[in-house]
Amino acid sequence: MARTVILDTETTGLEPSQGHRIIEIGCVEMVDRQLTGNHYHVYINPEREVDAGAREVHGITDDFLADKPVFAAIVNDFLSFVSGAQLVIHNAPFDVGFINHELRLLGLSGGEAQIEGRCAVADSLAWARKKHPGQKNGLDALCRRYAIDNSNRTLHGALLDAELLALVWLAMTGEQKLLFASDQEGNDGSNGGQTTIRRLTDHRPALKVVRATAAELEQHRERLVAISKTGGQCLWQEDVPQEEGTVPDASA
Repeated sequence: MARTVILDTETTGLEPSQGHRIIEIGCVEMVDRQLTGNHYHVYINPEREVDAGAREVHGITDDFLADKPVFAAIVNDFLSFVSGAQLVIHNAPFDVGFINHELRLLGLSGGEAQIEGRCAVADSLAWARKKHPGQKNGLDALCRRYAIDNSNRTLHGALLDAELLALVWLAMTGEQKLLFASDQEGNDGSNGGQTTIRRLTDHRPALKVVRATAAELEQHRERLVAISKTGGQCLWQEDVPQEEGTVPDASA
């Protein structure tokens, strides 16, 4: 059973090194890529003021947080919910840095003060940047890309953002499961726990192979030489074939 927890936080500011604290934690649970409906959500009294810039992002005020529990009062419940799970966090270094800061403020040290020692951590932002290089990969942009309704997200909120990220994560990583999907499966890739491997038929048409001409190879070499002269190292030059007979195959 693979248990995943999608996590988001809201904070008083951007830098724990400047004394900023967590004010909201939202988590949703998935088991074997299925949302269970189980979640963890809490507001936290940070024992300091919320920066104006942060308040504009999430709308959480000092007055609202005044009667909320401090982190020390909720830490056991929080760690109980997430420990042993894979955490999926958008821009994980930010949230992980704040969580670890809160653990250190409780006097913990070493592995006990590092959430990475209790959970595996996956950064969905890093994943999105690899999958969609050169594109916007904020949560709103990913919701638009994967047709996920985020119309209620007028302000950032830890639980709402975790719920949206869970849907984004399922859509963004769904290809892994679809590789083993049968024609009869539903849109969620589930077929009652059974998997059917789809194989290519032995009677499929042969792939057409197109080889580069000598002139094309020369143009390619000239382009790589020009790139190398810009000051960087052009690793492709090491792989350029020296003879036409060594040109790698490429499918049309």
